[in-house]
Amino acid sequence: MLRKGMFLADRYEIIEQIGTGGMSDVYKAKCHKLNRYVAIKVMKSEFSEDKTFVSKFRAEAQSVAGFTHPNVVNVYDVGDENGVYYIVMELVEGITLKKYIEKRGKIPFKEAVSIAIQVANGLDAAHKHNIVHRDIKPQNIIISKEGKVKVTDFGIAKVASSSTINSSSTMGSVHYISPEQARGGYSDARSDIYSLGITIFEMLTGTVPFDGDSTVAVAVQHIQDEIPAPSTVAADIPLSIDRIVIKCTQKKPDRRYQTAAELITDLKKALVMPDEDFVKMAPVYAAAGVAATASSDTEEVNAGENDDALSDDDIFLEDDENEDSDNELQEDDEDVDIDDEDNDKLDLIMKIIGIGIAVIILIVTIFVIVKLVGSTKSPKNENTETVSATEETVSTANAKDTVTVPKVEGMTKDDAVKALNDVGLGYKQVVQSSKTVAKDTVISQGTKAGAKVAKNTQIILTISGGEEIVNTTVPSVTGESESDAREKLESAGFKVLVDYDYSSTVDAGKVIKASPSGSVAQGTTVTITVSRGKQIKNVTMANLVGMTEGQARQWLENNGLNVEVLSGTSGNVIFCNYSEGTSVPEGTTVTIMLGNKQETTTKATEADKNSNTNQGSSSDNNSNGNNNANGNNSDSNNQPNNAEQKPQN
Repeated sequence: MLRKGMFLADRYEIIEQIGTGGMSDVYKAKCHKLNRYVAIKVMKSEFSEDKTFVSKFRAEAQSVAGFTHPNVVNVYDVGDENGVYYIVMELVEGITLKKYIEKRGKIPFKEAVSIAIQVANGLDAAHKHNIVHRDIKPQNIIISKEGKVKVTDFGIAKVASSSTINSSSTMGSVHYISPEQARGGYSDARSDIYSLGITIFEMLTGTVPFDGDSTVAVAVQHIQDEIPAPSTVAADIPLSIDRIVIKCTQKKPDRRYQTAAELITDLKKALVMPDEDFVKMAPVYAAAGVAATASSDTEEVNAGENDDALSDDDIFLEDDENEDSDNELQEDDEDVDIDDEDNDKLDLIMKIIGIGIAVIILIVTIFVIVKLVGSTKSPKNENTETVSATEETVSTANAKDTVTVPKVEGMTKDDAVKALNDVGLGYKQVVQSSKTVAKDTVISQGTKAGAKVAKNTQIILTISGGEEIVNTTVPSVTGESESDAREKLESAGFKVLVDYDYSSTVDAGKVIKASPSGSVAQGTTVTITVSRGKQIKNVTMANLVGMTEGQARQWLENNGLNVEVLSGTSGNVIFCNYSEGTSVPEGTTVTIMLGNKQETTTKATEADKNSNTNQGSSSDNNSNGNNNANGNNSDSNNQPNNAEQKPQN
């Protein structure tokens, strides 16, 4: 697995992983040479040493690199580096058709036809380059944000030629696989048309036509069972769309659309005249050498069942078995050929066939007359329900093995399932969004109420998923003020919740982040985290006295404090304006004074002397004042004495 920030070919920078498959991982990357984003498919390491897988991986790139088309994901580059094999492709921002169907439940026929036309356009371009996809399914169809439909993942595509028979095991998804792929036989462009027909069926109905507990069970259904018309599963599907899907999914490739271009023509007609029956179905051959025109869908179904009924053992045949069966078919064909000299024998055979057909018609006529006479004589004829020919074909069992479908429209899902189970019926659900029908309520049922069906039949139920959720991209508000961010989010249809946190990189009052981000439902509550600014911590001061200037400076800076050293000083710290144990806010400027021990003692002594001297001077001044006062008084009292002493001196 590649890591974010890695480079391939010194050109492609890995951004993130965006997908994974059976044999490869897909990454979003940036091409620094052309300054654009691309998708890079990288083979998983466990397959890189297998020459078979490596050759298939390279063949994928080679098969699609030779042409470009608006409805095909383009391939830009292919290479390998240090055992890493990769393909560089166009990056398409959007969702797969599979996720789109799951979101919508089922797609209106006009939109489904539009998507199918774009897919068919891409396939037509590939087929003209002799490239067969062999894995068409909704997961390999991408709808971009602009509404463009693109076919991707030619993972098992192989250059087709008239002399090449695909002998490999079937690798496509079994729900969309063609009957010839299920048998392990030759597949061509018409296999892609079959898979596209299944995809159209799923778009229209929200479900695949065949499902089972195992891949073999599903494959058997593709080989043996006829696909129901989409209109029998979902409502509001016109006749032309039914006929197009039925023709795409014929068991025999010769009875399908032979090219994607033919399919595109009928799809475009369906948009203009959806209720017209303009689709031309290929004739059904009832017997060797005798062509019977397909007069109805029932005849086509019966013929298909006779031609293609196989057991589980017939699936995924090996090459030798396929070649042996082909040789036997060719020998049988040679035995059927009749020379011109044997015209009498041919006439005899034709007469026998004609007599047989007449006898069958006579028996059917007698049976119908007897049934009609019996029904008129029945005393319960007034309460007898008329069973249509279509309903009679559902089951050939006795009347006691059939049940009447109850009306479950408008019921809750649980009540509807119980009503069906009570009469011995199962169900299969399709979820569809609805503004008018409550969630988990049955919108419609595939088989109408009152119809007679065999026991254990699955009835298709269209269940309401509630009102469709409209997703909106959360606008980016990082770095904006709280008020601006709130206004932008609320105008986009979101509720806003504000949280606060400290940040060393985002200014106070600005938005740090918003959650959730990306594409979310309208009305979702978005929490914005607003910065309180850088968190201020308090620092407990240590005793800096006695430290060198470097030690004191390092301690202060490590704890987020600024340093101011008094100028003209040197030596160790002899003074700090914050004493040990004081709590100081982070970022505060601490002033220190430097000196040595002798200077410290001298300065302290001088400070003491100055203090004592000042005190002594004050005492002397007071004493002198008192003496002067007394002296003056003495002089005035003792003037004779002073006069007497003067001469002696």
